[in-house]
Amino acid sequence: MTSRIPRDSRLRLVRPRPLAAAPRAVNQRRPRRPAPRPPEGTPARAELARMARSGLAAAARVAHWADTALSPGRGGTHSDGQGTLSDATAERAAGDLGLTVAQVRADWDTARLAGLVEVHGDSARPGWRLRAWDRDDSAVLRGWVALFDAWSLAHPEPDDLEHGAVADVVSALPQVLSFLQLSAGPVPVEQLLDLLEQRVMELRTERCEIAYGPQPEPVVAPAGISAAVEDTPLAPLLDWALHALTSVGALTCGDGQATLTPLGSWAVWVKLEQICVAAQSPAGNIEQAAEDMLRGCAQLRPNAARDEYRAWLAARPVGSAVTELLGAARGDDALLRGLAFEALRVVGAPAEPDVHAVVDEPTLRPYALLWLAEHDGVDPEDAHEVLTREEATWLWVDTAAAVADHGEAPMLVRHLESAVQPTVPALLTEVRAVGHPRTVQVLVALAAAHPDPALAKAVRRAAFQVHTGGS
Repeated sequence: MTSRIPRDSRLRLVRPRPLAAAPRAVNQRRPRRPAPRPPEGTPARAELARMARSGLAAAARVAHWADTALSPGRGGTHSDGQGTLSDATAERAAGDLGLTVAQVRADWDTARLAGLVEVHGDSARPGWRLRAWDRDDSAVLRGWVALFDAWSLAHPEPDDLEHGAVADVVSALPQVLSFLQLSAGPVPVEQLLDLLEQRVMELRTERCEIAYGPQPEPVVAPAGISAAVEDTPLAPLLDWALHALTSVGALTCGDGQATLTPLGSWAVWVKLEQICVAAQSPAGNIEQAAEDMLRGCAQLRPNAARDEYRAWLAARPVGSAVTELLGAARGDDALLRGLAFEALRVVGAPAEPDVHAVVDEPTLRPYALLWLAEHDGVDPEDAHEVLTREEATWLWVDTAAAVADHGEAPMLVRHLESAVQPTVPALLTEVRAVGHPRTVQVLVALAAAHPDPALAKAVRRAAFQVHTGGS
C-alpha cells in the first residue's frame, strides 16, 4: 500500500519568520490596535527628546567628563553609599569644565537622578542612558521622566517647613499636575492652592479613623494628625513645589499663573496612560509573579498580551521586573521563555544591559541576540540573520517544544516551514547535533503529528537515535 500524500521531503521555502517567541506560533495574529495618541499639540517625540537633551545638557556633560576622566578604583566618589563626588574630584571637574564646584555638584546630583550615573554600593558609574544618549530618544526621555519623578529631591524643601506637611503635599501633587495637564494652559496659582488644600484634606481623612457618635469633647484634628502638621499653611509648600518643578523643566511660572511645559504635559499624560492601562488589567495578573503573569497571558491575543505586560510593568520597578522576566525565561517551559522576551520588548531600552548579560547563557542566547538586533533597529523580519545556523536550529527546537506543549498538531507540522534547512534530512541532522534537551520529545511529537508516513518514520528514527546516542 502506498500513500497518496506526496513524499517529497523538501521543505517549502518561505520567507523566514522571526522565532523569538512561541506565542507567535501558538496564537493567531490580529491587526494591531493603534497606540494611544498624546494630546493634540504635543510635540513630536524627536522634538521632546531634543528638549530633554537641552535641559539635561549640563548633567550629561559632567557625567561624560566623569566617564572619561575617572578610571575605575581611583576613589572619585565618597564611600557613603550615595556616589557623591569627593572634594578633590569636584574641584578637578570644576577646573576641567570651567564651572564652580557648586555647579559641578548640582549637575552631578541631576545626573544621578536622571540615571545618567548609577550608584552601585559605594561607587558610581555611567548608566545605560548615558551610553545611549546621542542615539536613543527613548533613553533621553526616560532619563528626563526619572528626573521629573524625583522633583522633590532635585530641589529639596527649606528646613523650616514641617516634614509631615511636605509629605502630604508630595502625595497630593499628582492630582494638581493632572489638573494642569487637562487644563492645557495657564492656571492661577490660587486655584491650584484650593485644589491642593482639598486633596491634602482628603489624604489626611483617608488615613485616619474618625470616631462616630457623640464626642465628649470637640475634635480639633483627626486622630494621627499632629497640630503642627494640620496648622502648617500650604501656600509656602505649593510655592516650593512649583519652583521645584520649574527647576526640572516641567513648569513655567509667572504673573501668578503656572503652566506645564511641553515636556511636563507629555510626562503627566504618560503617567495617566500608565494608570489607565493598569486599571484595565484583567483581575489578578498584575499582582502575580512574572511566571504566573506570563502563564495568564499565554492564551491572550498578541495585542491583549502586550497590554497586560504594560500593566504588569507599570506596577513595579523596571529593574526588578526585568530580573523576574529573565528568571522566568530560564525555566523549563519554552513558551514562557518566548513570552518573557516579548514582555522585555515592551520594556525596551532599560532592559538592554540585562539582556546583554545573558547572551552567554545557551538557553537564552538566541532570544537575547534577536532582542538586541531588534532593539538596534533591525527589521524583525530580518533579525534572524544575526543567528548562526546552530543558534537558529536550537531556537527552532525550542519553539517546537512550546508548540508541542501548548499548541495543536497541525501547528507543529506547519512549524517545519520556518526551519532554515532546505530539506527534512538536513533539518534532522542538524537538530540531532544541536543538543537541545527537548529534542527527543519534539521529534516524537512531530512524527506523531505529520501525515506523511515516510517522513514520520524518518523523524521517529532520528528521535530513537538521539535517545540511544546512536548514529
